[in-house]
Amino acid sequence: MPTKRFLLLTPIVLLFAAGVFMRSATKTTPDIACATADFSGVPALDALAIFEGRELSVPTAIAAAPSHTDVLGVASPSERWIEVDLSDQKLYAWDGSSLFLESAISSGLPQTPTPTGEFRVWIKLRATKMEGGVGRYYYNLPNVPYVMFFENENIPGWRGYGIHGTYWHNDFGTPRSHGCVNAPTKIAEKLFYWASPELPDGRYTAKSTESDPGIRVIIHE
Repeated sequence: MPTKRFLLLTPIVLLFAAGVFMRSATKTTPDIACATADFSGVPALDALAIFEGRELSVPTAIAAAPSHTDVLGVASPSERWIEVDLSDQKLYAWDGSSLFLESAISSGLPQTPTPTGEFRVWIKLRATKMEGGVGRYYYNLPNVPYVMFFENENIPGWRGYGIHGTYWHNDFGTPRSHGCVNAPTKIAEKLFYWASPELPDGRYTAKSTESDPGIRVIIHE
């Protein structure tokens, strides 16, 4: 009797195990969107990047020392905010009720979606290396420029969602990312120096504080 029960249960166990394996094998949504372990903001000297199975050169200008003047606006920094429209693949930067800039962007792919909601930038990095994904989705991107990581009570900062410049594709207006908001590098640069927290002169990173909170980011369909 125990042998017969074992023989009857074996196919069920095997089917269950196969289902678990297939789900894990086909799961492409990572726990971390734009993975980085370097929060110094200091550009590296890496010359080679990998994206979607292609090797490409890292632009040398990204490694230049930071140099900027504060961007003057209509409203105070506390009244500035960024809107990301996933349906239109557009980003709008609002200076109070005035439009500071707008741009096409690339948000997350269906298997790695960009989260919706209201967020705050918690850290800005002049540049950092991002690496993650598996198989054809593997990426190794040194010196991702003008990074602004955001978070809220539901999406903690370690998940790695942010807005940043992009040198590995130019297909803005179409979802292409692992969850972050890819912006043209020139647009990301303007946002980086316009948005709070303020980046001190000569520094590569700025973290939000009570007196200098990160800019509000609203993402919607």
